[in-house]
Amino acid sequence: MLARAIPRTGEQLPVIGMGTWATFDVGASRRDRDPLDAVLRTLFAAGARVIDSSPMYGRAEEVVGDELDRVAGPKPFLATKVWTSGKRAGIDQMRRSFERMRTPVMDLMQVHNLLDCQTHLPVLRELKAAGTIRYLGVTHYQHDQLGAIEQLMRGEQLDFIQIPYSIVDRAVETRILPAARDTGTAVLVMTPLETGALFARVRGRALPELAGELGCTSWAQLFLKFVIGHPAVTCAIPATAKPDHAADNARAGAGPLPDDAQRDQLAALLE
Repeated sequence: MLARAIPRTGEQLPVIGMGTWATFDVGASRRDRDPLDAVLRTLFAAGARVIDSSPMYGRAEEVVGDELDRVAGPKPFLATKVWTSGKRAGIDQMRRSFERMRTPVMDLMQVHNLLDCQTHLPVLRELKAAGTIRYLGVTHYQHDQLGAIEQLMRGEQLDFIQIPYSIVDRAVETRILPAARDTGTAVLVMTPLETGALFARVRGRALPELAGELGCTSWAQLFLKFVIGHPAVTCAIPATAKPDHAADNARAGAGPLPDDAQRDQLAALLE
């Protein structure tokens, strides 16, 4: 799998990772958990390492921690978020996240949807200085908050942002992705497949000729290559509970990436 450098350190991250919203919020039965073990094994075998979660995602953090104890693989790059108001509440919530994900050090802690960001960022800086977290960042899914994210990138020296980006949602191309490159901020991309909605738009359609040029055998691979083809994107984190989908997603991380002209060609297919 291809990798991109985290700008502030040069650490290499595989370009395809995994989100856990909805997919890892499951019960304790092996019927629920075994497919997730297979997803993790599939992604690790393909070279993926990034696993992103949040206390907002129900039981997902706990399930990630439990199943990583069962699945052999490379050391994952664990990311989660603080999603509450108030300093004490944030500290307590982050402590629970460490416990649930069963890690003494969190690779990335993010302020979820900018909630009480000015309270949490100083705490995250203290945790980073202490070695309790390795990187810090912020997230938001709404377009009307992109300006706030840009302001934070330019004023706060964030390590990461997490934003929505897909072949049909290109709002971040105008200012956010250029600002990430200007400021040396790594970019995680949420919902690169529009939570599966993209597939309804191409149902029954043959893959374009460009798929062969890019080594793609599915629409999912094309959609993900569009995203990671942007040089400011560090890692895309599609969510799935299906091992075959995980394998398909991971294949997008290998082989040639589209250049700007090819990305425009791909986007035009869905206009």
